[in-house]
Amino acid sequence: MSTLKIAIQKSGRLNEDSLKILKDCGISVENGNDQLKTIASNFPLEILFLRNSDIPQYLIDGVADIAIVGDNLLTEKGADIEITERLGFSKCRVSVAIPKTFEYNSISDLNGLRIATSYPKTVSDYFKSKNITVELHEISGSVEIAPNIGLSDAIVDIVSTGSTLFKNNLKEVEVILKSEAVLAVSPKLSADKKAILDKLRFRIQSVLKARKSKYILMNVPNSKIAEISAILPVLKSPTVMPLAEEGWSSIHSVINEELFWEVIDQLKAAGAEGILVCPIEKMVL
Repeated sequence: MSTLKIAIQKSGRLNEDSLKILKDCGISVENGNDQLKTIASNFPLEILFLRNSDIPQYLIDGVADIAIVGDNLLTEKGADIEITERLGFSKCRVSVAIPKTFEYNSISDLNGLRIATSYPKTVSDYFKSKNITVELHEISGSVEIAPNIGLSDAIVDIVSTGSTLFKNNLKEVEVILKSEAVLAVSPKLSADKKAILDKLRFRIQSVLKARKSKYILMNVPNSKIAEISAILPVLKSPTVMPLAEEGWSSIHSVINEELFWEVIDQLKAAGAEGILVCPIEKMVL
């Protein structure tokens, strides 16, 4: 039987969340320190632990069949690689940052400046699209120190919370692109491995739907069932079960986490009581 090879970041911000989503999909992965690869014990999956910047090339060459990687890296090194799932974690942005003392009014203020970055293609394409000329300095590692040591006037780097910029007396002034973890697929994926990928995607989709949803239970006067049912953004229809107390029922449903507080306020106003909200582990439609 074929084994699907998935590349994930060896260390760093994507590693832990990548392993977690595989675990949440019911895939058992044992990874020791400094391991370069391991095989899942209960699913035809081999995990390759690779340096993040190398992953796009492994996909292009077909060494890895799929990968969990930031789509910012695909923009830089693998624009033609197919993205089959957006995973919703490790969200960040690729941004232009300048010293706090720089008086910034518009992007034209960057014209002619030296910019240090680990994303030369992304940065070059962006400034060309804006008709801005910059001098690029490609570096890896601690990009944020470049202005402080006189290497550049500004930087383009990944920004999550902005704390690293703050510590280095930099401020974010332009967002080039927004990024998150994605499931990317090699253009050389074989038909038999695609069947395994489809099974993995089904599991991932179930986990992602569950992460975005909450299971909700509440006690409702029977006279309010129709009104409250109309409020709930349910999959089909809510579950209604009679309570021991006459005239009351329990309603069970699923709501989107993004709508959670808005819906809760509406339910309370409509007469729902004893509202209980629970996380959902998996959600199979």
